[in-house]
Amino acid sequence: MISGTREKTYIAGGLTVEDWENQKKILAVGGSPDPWANAFENFFLQRLRLRYFRPIEFIRKNGDWQGEGFSMVSLQCALIEFLAAIRRGMNYRHLNRGEVLGQFEYTNSSKLFCRFLQDETPFKEWFDENSAADFYSSVRCALLHEARTKNGWRIWRTGAPAVDTTRKIVFCDALQEGIEAYVGEYGRALLQDATLQSAFIRKFDDLGT
Repeated sequence: MISGTREKTYIAGGLTVEDWENQKKILAVGGSPDPWANAFENFFLQRLRLRYFRPIEFIRKNGDWQGEGFSMVSLQCALIEFLAAIRRGMNYRHLNRGEVLGQFEYTNSSKLFCRFLQDETPFKEWFDENSAADFYSSVRCALLHEARTKNGWRIWRTGAPAVDTTRKIVFCDALQEGIEAYVGEYGRALLQDATLQSAFIRKFDDLGT
């Protein structure tokens, strides 16, 4: 980096924070859907495709059924948390002693993650309050912190439903299909829903910091 210049922060492929600031200027909460369609495609969907969807698809196509499902579900859990956060415009913050969270900040993802699974289609077809909490601790957190599942949970490549909470099986191929279906529905809702639009702006503003 040349002295006196600031390194660019890329937030969606080749798009930078400056590109987001320019896009935001034409976004009106409750306004024309066309700029929102562009923001969804160019910023949100491009970010997901390059950072999550393509890597997951690469693992799917090149795996030999010898455990790659653990990598897939680890990525899927990270993605689910992002989807939950952008839907509500919530931003993660490490809280130091004596500090207080802002209105749209969180420091523990449990409530955000589990509420999303219970409330949003298609996830709510698979989860209730107890099974969402079990999945969060025994799959999401166990994968993140210990590179394993716990409490009897298993990861298989193919099968249905995407998450069988009775047998405690995650069928990661079907889960990916569910995630992508959710993203498509979210994109359609974003064009009209002012609450989602405000949350979208908050989240992308934070991604640029």
